[in-house]
Amino acid sequence: MIFSSKLIEDAVQAFSKLPGIGKKTALRMVLHLLKQQKEEVEQFTRAISKMRQEIRFCEECHNVSDAAICAICANPLRNHAEICVVENLRDVIAIESTQQFSGVYHVLGGILSPLDGIGPDQLNISNLHDRVKRLEARELIMALSPTIEGDTTAYFIARQLSDIPLKITTIARGIAFGGELEYADEQTLARSIAKRLPIDNYVSLRRENQ
Repeated sequence: MIFSSKLIEDAVQAFSKLPGIGKKTALRMVLHLLKQQKEEVEQFTRAISKMRQEIRFCEECHNVSDAAICAICANPLRNHAEICVVENLRDVIAIESTQQFSGVYHVLGGILSPLDGIGPDQLNISNLHDRVKRLEARELIMALSPTIEGDTTAYFIARQLSDIPLKITTIARGIAFGGELEYADEQTLARSIAKRLPIDNYVSLRRENQ
C-alpha cells in the first residue's frame, strides 16, 4: 500500500495494530477521521488518552474502574454474598449484559496455563480466600470458559477454599466445551448463569466422560 503522505501512513500503521483491523480497514478509519471536524477528532483522541492514563483496577475485584472501588462493588444493592469468578473484564461485560446476575465479581486476569508460564502467582487468586471470608460469601460461581485450562483453574480455586463452608458452583454448560465465554450469545449465557451447578457434580461428570 503506497501513501502520498507520511502522516497518513503512520496513522494507518497505528490503527492496523488494533486486533481485527487490517490495513484497508485502518485506511478507511483514517480517511473517515480526515472528513471530521478537528474538534471532533481532538475529542476522540482526548478520550482515548484520558482512558489510558486514568483507568484503574478495582482494589476489591480487579475489574477496571474509574475509582479505587468499581461501581459494581460499591453498589449496596448487589448481593455481595455471591461472587462470580471470571477470567477477564470482557466476561464481566458479557455476564452483565444478560441482566441475570446481581452479585459481585472477582476477575482473575487469566487462567492457569503452565505451558504458557501462567501459574497461581500470575493471577488474582491469593486475595480471593480473604475476600470470601470477609464478605461472608455463601456462593462462589465459577464462570470460566469451558476449556481444560478453565476447568483446571476452577478446580484449583475450589481446593484453595476447601476450608471454608461455601457453596461452589459452575455455570451450566449451555456453552460448548472448548468455547470462549465472551463469544457466547446473551441468551445462552443467561441460561448458564441461571442454571449453574455444584462444581463437584461437574468435575465428577467430566471425569466419567474422559
